[in-house]
Amino acid sequence: MELKELQAALEGILFASGEPVAAERLCMGLDIDRQTLDQVAQHLMDEYSFQRRGIRLVKLESSYQLCSAPEYADYIRKTLESRKPAKLSQSALEALAVIAYYQPTTRAYVDQIRGVDSSYTVGLLLERELIEECGRLAVPGRPILYRTTKNFLRSFHLTTLEELPELPDSSPEDGQITLELEAAVAKLRQDETQSAEQAQEE
Repeated sequence: MELKELQAALEGILFASGEPVAAERLCMGLDIDRQTLDQVAQHLMDEYSFQRRGIRLVKLESSYQLCSAPEYADYIRKTLESRKPAKLSQSALEALAVIAYYQPTTRAYVDQIRGVDSSYTVGLLLERELIEECGRLAVPGRPILYRTTKNFLRSFHLTTLEELPELPDSSPEDGQITLELEAAVAKLRQDETQSAEQAQEE
């Protein structure tokens, strides 16, 4: 297929899906290699942005997804009468930061770093689909392991976890959240307004 046809086919697949689609599946469906897929996707990204279209193509780790343009979030929210999701509390952001930086990790480890019980907070993050279960730790009791989700990346405008602010080498085993993690929480809180808008664009 020519470039325009590939762009149209990719656009159609992502629109029909409504969810992130793995690059491997896209390559298989379009019968192209990964390099070609990335080039086609980048062309679409540039085209949407240049033409100030109402949609955007975003890359989430090794997946692609169509979403609405952030600058039109107010119009979309007003038109669809969607309620703006409540901002995450300081405790929720702390727990989310611990999981983001030390994943996969257990709730007990989150408790240890924060110095308080995080049962409710972890449940809230699961409900908001910012974290997910990803197996169990091979120790007595086999506690559940948690990691962040693609929704976490999308909500905080990240392509990969590598884009998180770097943490200096530190030992969080002292039972309280480190200064570096507190700085990360502050960064997440700064982006919270944007994350609330982004959540409406799925």
